[in-house]
Amino acid sequence: MPRRVVITGLGALTPIGNNLSEFWQGLINGNSGAAPITYFDCSRFKTKFACEIKNFDPLDFFEKKEIKKLDRFTQYALVSTDEALNDSGLNIEKVNKDRIGVIWGSGIGGLETFQNEVIEFQKGDGLPRFNPFFIPKFIPDIAPGMISIKYGFAGPNFATVSACASSSNAIIDALNYIRLGHAEIMVAGGSEAGVTIAGIGGFNSLHALSKRNENPSEASRPFDRDRDGFVLGEGSGTLILEEYEHAKARGAKIYAELGGFGLSADAHHITAPHPEGIGAVKVMKNCLKDSKVKIDGVDTINMHGTSTPLGDVAETKAVVEVFGENAYKININSTKSMTGHLLGAAGSIEAISCIMSIKESLIPPTINHRNFDQNIDPKLNLTLGKAVKRNVNIAMSNTFGFGGHNACVLFKKI
Repeated sequence: MPRRVVITGLGALTPIGNNLSEFWQGLINGNSGAAPITYFDCSRFKTKFACEIKNFDPLDFFEKKEIKKLDRFTQYALVSTDEALNDSGLNIEKVNKDRIGVIWGSGIGGLETFQNEVIEFQKGDGLPRFNPFFIPKFIPDIAPGMISIKYGFAGPNFATVSACASSSNAIIDALNYIRLGHAEIMVAGGSEAGVTIAGIGGFNSLHALSKRNENPSEASRPFDRDRDGFVLGEGSGTLILEEYEHAKARGAKIYAELGGFGLSADAHHITAPHPEGIGAVKVMKNCLKDSKVKIDGVDTINMHGTSTPLGDVAETKAVVEVFGENAYKININSTKSMTGHLLGAAGSIEAISCIMSIKESLIPPTINHRNFDQNIDPKLNLTLGKAVKRNVNIAMSNTFGFGGHNACVLFKKI
């Protein structure tokens, strides 16, 4: 029998809250993190807003000389992980660090570092003058590397890259390493810092971003008839996964059990989902099978729900296909309506939302929905407008990435 895995620590750094408590309150209150971009002059861009982290000063967490070596995505990873480890109650000095690993997801890694180095090179005299930290700052695997270096965790350590499914894949891999006996504790999650010149410009060129510049706080509107693209977000989420008996033996606080996972590929298109949601159907079915959960057992699904015209329709079709009449009893929501789309970090903060729903018996809303889309089943409960009280025993989270990468995780009350 695979070993059971539970969640014993959480940490979050998001556009609607700079720690777990603030993030959760932001979700429950239905706060939007979208606002005009402050990081650079975006006056000539089609999209002039994003979900930036607010009031984040790296000097509150790092020495000045450290900051020069760390892209923002790694800074974010270290900050949320420190909170999660403190939350877990682990005595770092008394644990077997050989049995603790780190698996981290990022879709892009140090995009700002790469962008700025190229800009500076272009401004120069043509001589190849590059920062010696250029490569270590932007590679996606530097985040788990830096976490392991800081705490001395010597177990499995690597990065997962599957676009917007990256941190869900990190959580899934961490689950399996514990299940198979290769570790007792895993630090898992993801971070992203894509609100940059290249990030906004690149997604604009794909026609992927909302252009609702006149009212950014209402731009992310999953499932709404008038949605026009996603809102780019940034941040980090960390989960401490622990073998159940190990957690019990040390008297750990347990949030929930990570019951299982699903994986699939659309095998269809580089950016668009299959119109009938075939990959989404497969990934949810695979997750239910691995978790040994029946279709009438799921209480809530945090959807990928990016607020894109094609994606929202395909995913809702898939839910009806998988759950049948039971689909209408499930509280479906999209927390991206508030946080924006954190790309590779999306799965981590959305998993945290699911876990907190189990703990608090409260499901965050989908905000900004104004008009029903005739292509979305009107009988689905989209948890519109305000949080809903509900006893949550089982929560699922979907994440889908460019390239057709699909991942689904399921959490259980324990």
